[in-house]
Amino acid sequence: MELIQFNELEDKIKNIVQEYAGLKKKNQELEALLKNKTEELEEVSKKIEGLIEERDAVRAKVDRLLVLLQDVNMSQ
Repeated sequence: MELIQFNELEDKIKNIVQEYAGLKKKNQELEALLKNKTEELEEVSKKIEGLIEERDAVRAKVDRLLVLLQDVNMSQ
């Protein structure tokens, strides 16, 4: 009877260890995925910042051109 209980306990412990190993592996995979996504997000954020700067530069040039056009129209 006691041998059966020890065998059952041993099986339960083995199952727990296997589950732990599986969860640990899954956790590592998720951490790697999170790291990749974080790097992608940082890259996209940098691209957005660059596009915003480019937009602002274009807007400033257009504003200067509009001012020049207004000066031309006022001269006439």
